[in-house]
Amino acid sequence: MSTNEPLIIVGLTGGIASGKSTVTNLLRELGVEVIDADAIAREIVMPGQPALPEIVEAFGPELIGSDGQLERSALGARIFSNATERAKLNQITHPRIAQAMMDKAREAFERGHDWVVYDAALLVENGIHHFLDSLIVVAAERETQIARITERDGLERAQAEARIDAQMPLEAKIAAANYVIDNNHDIARLRRQVLELFESISKNVRERGTAKPNQPVDTNQKP
Repeated sequence: MSTNEPLIIVGLTGGIASGKSTVTNLLRELGVEVIDADAIAREIVMPGQPALPEIVEAFGPELIGSDGQLERSALGARIFSNATERAKLNQITHPRIAQAMMDKAREAFERGHDWVVYDAALLVENGIHHFLDSLIVVAAERETQIARITERDGLERAQAEARIDAQMPLEAKIAAANYVIDNNHDIARLRRQVLELFESISKNVRERGTAKPNQPVDTNQKP
């Protein structure tokens, strides 16, 4: 692909326990290059990376463990309920995450990929989806999410509900989507949906130079 051609980056997001990770694994099986925002966030704060000393200066040296690495859980606890601290961290990390994502996308295009997927939990919350070619949302009904969280994490129902309620409503993400994957059923049905999605996006990219569907998604559908 020519370096002058646009980078077709498709966002992928969903709610807690909606099955986003399973979908990314299925896309990788189909040969799609998936760029993981969480992996990038870990990479940019490793020792030797310029973000780390900036974080130490902003938040203090007590966040560095005996191995010289950032204590991510301690930092997360500190910023969780403090919007000012969270904004301070975002100013340090977000530009670097965005640049690393673009670098990885360019590398994928140079290797011959026609489109890539950017997997991130907060694409819609942070408005990042506006800068991407299109958006996939993995959706599941609330009861499905609760069942998965309680089984996966060993939590009580009230705790699972609190985790869901702490996130942006899934309906708001669906409203921003170009594609919605319904992950309320078995893996075979999910696999068929992902294959259809892959074929549809690949066809759109080949024929129209965009991953967006010809017809807008029915955003009134329930997950």
